[in-house]
Amino acid sequence: MTQATETRDNMAIEWDVPIEMDDGIVLRADVYRPLASGRYPVIMTYGPYGKGLSFQEGYQTAWELMAARYPDALEGSSNLYQAWEVADPEKWVPDGYVVVRVDSRGAGRSPGVIDHFSQRETLDYYQCIEWAGVQPWSNGKVGLNGISYYGANQWLVAAMQPPHLAAICPWEGFSDGYRESTFHGGILCTFGKNWQEIQVKSVQHGRGEGAPRSRVTGKRVCGDETLGEAQLKANRAEISGRATDHRFDDDFYAQRRARLDQVTVPVLSAANWGGQGLHLRGNVEGFVQAGSRQKWLELHGGEHWTLFYARYGVNLQKQFFGHYLKGEDNGWGQRPPVLLNVRHVDKFVERAESEWPLARTQWTRMHLDLARRALAGEAGQAPATAAFDAMGEGMRFMSAPFERETEITGPLACKLFVSSSTNDADIFLVLGLYDPQGREVVFQGALDPHTPVAQGWLRASHRELDPARSAPWRPFHAHQRQQPLEPGKPVELDVEIWPTSIVVPAGWTIGLTVRGKDYEYEGAAARLSNVKFPMKGCGPFLHDDPDDRPPSVFGGRTTLHSDAQRLPYLLVPVIPPR
Repeated sequence: MTQATETRDNMAIEWDVPIEMDDGIVLRADVYRPLASGRYPVIMTYGPYGKGLSFQEGYQTAWELMAARYPDALEGSSNLYQAWEVADPEKWVPDGYVVVRVDSRGAGRSPGVIDHFSQRETLDYYQCIEWAGVQPWSNGKVGLNGISYYGANQWLVAAMQPPHLAAICPWEGFSDGYRESTFHGGILCTFGKNWQEIQVKSVQHGRGEGAPRSRVTGKRVCGDETLGEAQLKANRAEISGRATDHRFDDDFYAQRRARLDQVTVPVLSAANWGGQGLHLRGNVEGFVQAGSRQKWLELHGGEHWTLFYARYGVNLQKQFFGHYLKGEDNGWGQRPPVLLNVRHVDKFVERAESEWPLARTQWTRMHLDLARRALAGEAGQAPATAAFDAMGEGMRFMSAPFERETEITGPLACKLFVSSSTNDADIFLVLGLYDPQGREVVFQGALDPHTPVAQGWLRASHRELDPARSAPWRPFHAHQRQQPLEPGKPVELDVEIWPTSIVVPAGWTIGLTVRGKDYEYEGAAARLSNVKFPMKGCGPFLHDDPDDRPPSVFGGRTTLHSDAQRLPYLLVPVIPPR
């Protein structure tokens, strides 16, 4: 059957193109091509958000924020084809690319069972790539591009090495579902359950008459058939059940974790300093661990989605893909491997670097003085303790005012010695920046506009390290078994704090807060239409599941310890000026 082609807005468009999988399921894709016949490189996305749902309709507040802060993101396009977290074809097709958007299995107009990041879903993606690589309009080179889900699944499929895959650009996409999405330091994050409820179930295939229509084609975003709630439920693997059934890093997560050493195509990994709780760590680890010899890491700030669509992001993506999909001699191959947008209080400053972590890092220990509640240059030898409610706000350790402007850029780690009145304890670490008057200064995070400088988490019973994968600046926890505490007996904890960047002005201070619950911004909460609850500093990345944190275990008293043999400290990556 010949696929009908529609010509509009200087593109040749084919809607709902069938792509048959090896098990007979037919997925549906929209294909945007240049009007002139020829063979072109392909930019592909595959995911569950409904290819026919407009950005403006599905994510209204996010669209309005982007339009206000980054008007150049809307320039050069009618914005009629804009969709959440994928490339705008009107910005790519005129430059000689074919843009292919695939509704993943069970989502949008593609039938089947949703099983996020499963081997079946990744195999589907592989087959879509290979389908696109041999179409008459393809030059045989497929590039993957997109944010979040559309970034995370790139790591997975690239590790399968599809022959027609030529380059990937995971823009804020995690690479370890256990450590970066479901459990932070062994503590359950409730984001996944709420995310599936709002962003996936709403566009599941089979919602039919109850789903919105595409404002371009008029077709129902979720397909033409209407299924009952029982069948819809049967057609999806529930995120909440995963966490209950798989509390440790078992085979379930191993099957859904990218084999990064098998990623050999060119990589542009784009991370967000404010992506605490989801993608930041995965983009950095993806860059460091990827097997490719041609790999780049970009680190920026701001919202999760805006820079991808803005001129800054599009230009970066086009230079990368132009080099590897078109063979353009555009200077990309001469770029240093790391592009930092170094964060200041009021701006970002671009700077190229050669590696991660930076080779000239001065790894600086700031010792926790428990008696004075201070971050000190010298370790105290006298025995001391400090206790707080195990599910409370904890205590803050403040540095002295910095004598000169000081850059902190890189991963951090904290060594603590902790006892509990029960057999376990959850540790929440928050690194904050404070002005000379002692007021905390927060930043626009990936989602939450009031995000601290950095965060880390660890459940004490998950303290076991994998020594082969640990580094002083990035402890790597095994998460293979539980090691209960003996009430009142201190244990040594090495807590990973996700990477950050901040230039501390002279006269300002930093503070490390050791808490028993999530950070909360003292001002008013913020909202986004695609986030279930008001955001109070951590966005939707909360650790508030009552079954995961029963008060009988986590509601006692937590005590920090120090003495001549137990020296708690914060390891800080200080970057000297060149």
